[in-house]
Amino acid sequence: MASKENPRHSMECIEEAEEAVNKLRTALERSGITLPSLRLEPASYAREVPCPLVELGRCTIDVVRMLTAVLPKEGGAAR
Repeated sequence: MASKENPRHSMECIEEAEEAVNKLRTALERSGITLPSLRLEPASYAREVPCPLVELGRCTIDVVRMLTAVLPKEGGAAR
């Protein structure tokens, strides 16, 4: 069945997802964290009606520890 989704809407979804990824990258960088593989999944660009997915990628245990340190603990506040 052909999609009735508006192609412009699809492009707006991709642009919105790219903006979200860039904001996440910037926020992580402020905490000294770099996820080199952070990007939109390439298949998101190829779909007729994209539903963007974000690849966070692989990281070292040190990066996992840094992420854990800056994320809120149970109950709210970051460590």
